[in-house]
Amino acid sequence: MRDTVGDELPVLVRFSATDWADDGWDAEQTAKVAGWAQAAGADFFDISSGGLVGGVRIPLGPGYQVPFAEQIGADADVPVSAVGLITTPQQADAVIRDGRADAVMLGRELLRDPHFPLRAARELGVDLDYWPPQYLRARPR
Repeated sequence: MRDTVGDELPVLVRFSATDWADDGWDAEQTAKVAGWAQAAGADFFDISSGGLVGGVRIPLGPGYQVPFAEQIGADADVPVSAVGLITTPQQADAVIRDGRADAVMLGRELLRDPHFPLRAARELGVDLDYWPPQYLRARPR
Protein backbone atom coordinates (compact mmCIF):
# COMPACT_ATOMS: atom_id res chain seq x y z
CA MET A 1 0.00 0.00 0.00
CA ARG A 2 2.75 2.45 0.96
CA ASP A 3 4.48 1.86 -2.37
CA THR A 4 1.24 2.60 -4.21
CA VAL A 5 0.25 5.83 -2.41
CA GLY A 6 3.75 7.16 -1.84
CA ASP A 7 4.88 9.20 1.15
CA GLU A 8 2.49 12.12 0.61
CA LEU A 9 -0.65 10.31 1.78
CA PRO A 10 -1.16 8.68 5.17
CA VAL A 11 -2.05 5.02 5.35
CA LEU A 12 -4.72 4.36 7.95
CA VAL A 13 -5.68 0.87 9.08
CA ARG A 14 -8.91 -0.03 10.86
CA PHE A 15 -8.69 -3.01 13.16
CA SER A 16 -11.28 -5.01 14.99
CA ALA A 17 -9.37 -5.47 18.25
CA THR A 18 -11.47 -8.42 19.32
CA ASP A 19 -14.26 -10.50 17.92
CA TRP A 20 -15.61 -10.98 21.48
CA ALA A 21 -15.59 -14.76 20.95
CA ASP A 22 -14.12 -17.10 23.56
CA ASP A 23 -10.65 -18.09 22.32
CA GLY A 24 -11.15 -15.74 19.34
CA TRP A 25 -9.22 -12.76 18.05
CA ASP A 26 -7.92 -10.49 20.81
CA ALA A 27 -6.15 -7.20 21.48
CA GLU A 28 -2.75 -8.85 21.93
CA GLN A 29 -2.95 -10.32 18.43
CA THR A 30 -4.15 -6.98 17.08
CA ALA A 31 -1.19 -5.17 18.66
CA LYS A 32 1.20 -7.64 17.05
CA VAL A 33 -0.33 -7.14 13.60
CA ALA A 34 -0.39 -3.35 14.11
CA GLY A 35 3.35 -3.44 14.72
CA TRP A 36 3.83 -5.39 11.52
CA ALA A 37 1.62 -2.96 9.61
CA GLN A 38 3.56 0.02 10.96
CA ALA A 39 6.83 -1.62 9.90
CA ALA A 40 5.30 -2.03 6.42
CA GLY A 41 4.46 1.68 6.22
CA ALA A 42 1.07 2.18 7.92
CA ASP A 43 0.80 5.49 9.77
CA PHE A 44 -2.28 5.36 11.98
CA PHE A 45 -4.64 2.77 13.45
CA ASP A 46 -8.38 3.09 14.05
CA ILE A 47 -9.32 0.56 16.72
CA SER A 48 -12.83 -0.85 16.78
CA SER A 49 -14.22 -4.26 17.68
CA GLY A 50 -16.83 -6.88 17.03
CA GLY A 51 -19.36 -7.38 14.31
CA LEU A 52 -17.45 -10.30 12.85
CA VAL A 53 -18.84 -13.32 14.68
CA GLY A 54 -22.48 -14.13 15.29
CA GLY A 55 -23.83 -15.16 18.67
CA VAL A 56 -21.35 -13.22 20.81
CA ARG A 57 -22.26 -10.80 23.54
CA ILE A 58 -20.72 -7.35 23.20
CA PRO A 59 -20.77 -5.34 26.46
CA LEU A 60 -21.99 -2.00 25.14
CA GLY A 61 -21.53 1.14 27.21
CA PRO A 62 -20.07 4.64 26.91
CA GLY A 63 -16.55 4.38 25.48
CA TYR A 64 -16.61 0.58 25.62
CA GLN A 65 -13.93 0.24 22.92
CA VAL A 66 -11.56 2.92 24.24
CA PRO A 67 -9.56 0.43 26.37
CA PHE A 68 -8.68 -1.48 23.20
CA ALA A 69 -7.23 1.62 21.56
CA GLU A 70 -5.30 2.42 24.72
CA GLN A 71 -3.88 -1.12 24.98
CA ILE A 72 -2.95 -1.48 21.31
CA GLY A 73 -1.38 1.98 21.19
CA ALA A 74 0.76 1.16 24.22
CA ASP A 75 1.61 -2.45 23.33
CA ALA A 76 2.51 -1.76 19.70
CA ASP A 77 3.74 1.81 20.26
CA VAL A 78 1.58 3.08 17.41
CA PRO A 79 -0.76 6.09 17.09
CA VAL A 80 -4.39 5.07 17.51
CA SER A 81 -7.92 6.42 17.44
CA ALA A 82 -10.70 5.33 19.76
CA VAL A 83 -14.35 4.66 18.94
CA GLY A 84 -17.35 3.13 20.64
CA LEU A 85 -20.28 5.11 22.01
CA ILE A 86 -18.34 8.33 22.36
CA THR A 87 -21.27 10.72 22.43
CA THR A 88 -20.32 13.88 24.31
CA PRO A 89 -17.65 16.52 23.76
CA GLN A 90 -16.44 16.03 27.33
CA GLN A 91 -16.06 12.29 26.85
CA ALA A 92 -14.10 12.71 23.60
CA ASP A 93 -11.92 15.38 25.18
CA ALA A 94 -11.15 13.17 28.19
CA VAL A 95 -10.03 10.28 25.94
CA ILE A 96 -7.44 12.56 24.34
CA ARG A 97 -6.43 14.50 27.46
CA ASP A 98 -5.99 11.29 29.47
CA GLY A 99 -3.69 9.89 26.76
CA ARG A 100 -5.92 6.93 26.04
CA ALA A 101 -5.84 7.57 22.26
CA ASP A 102 -4.36 10.05 19.81
CA ALA A 103 -7.71 10.79 18.17
CA VAL A 104 -11.40 10.02 18.51
CA MET A 105 -13.45 8.86 15.55
CA LEU A 106 -17.19 9.43 15.55
CA GLY A 107 -19.70 7.44 13.55
CA ARG A 108 -23.26 7.15 14.75
CA GLU A 109 -22.99 10.33 16.82
CA LEU A 110 -22.29 12.29 13.63
CA LEU A 111 -25.32 10.69 12.00
CA ARG A 112 -27.43 11.87 14.95
CA ASP A 113 -25.79 15.30 15.13
CA PRO A 114 -23.84 16.31 12.01
CA HIS A 115 -22.89 19.55 13.77
CA PHE A 116 -21.27 17.73 16.69
CA PRO A 117 -17.78 19.12 16.00
CA LEU A 118 -19.02 22.73 16.02
CA ARG A 119 -21.11 22.13 19.16
CA ALA A 120 -18.21 20.31 20.85
CA ALA A 121 -15.85 23.20 20.19
CA ARG A 122 -18.33 25.64 21.71
CA GLU A 123 -19.01 23.44 24.76
CA LEU A 124 -15.29 22.94 25.35
CA GLY A 125 -14.54 26.66 25.03
CA VAL A 126 -12.66 26.46 21.75
CA ASP A 127 -13.10 29.43 19.42
CA LEU A 128 -12.81 28.02 15.93
CA ASP A 129 -11.47 30.26 13.21
CA TYR A 130 -13.46 28.33 10.64
CA TRP A 131 -17.19 27.91 10.28
CA PRO A 132 -18.88 26.89 7.05
CA PRO A 133 -20.05 30.14 5.41
CA GLN A 134 -23.68 29.03 5.38
CA TYR A 135 -23.58 28.70 9.21
CA LEU A 136 -21.89 32.00 10.08
CA ARG A 137 -25.17 33.77 10.87
CA ALA A 138 -26.03 30.96 13.32
CA ARG A 139 -22.62 30.93 15.03
CA PRO A 140 -22.95 31.38 18.80
CA ARG A 141 -21.45 34.60 20.08
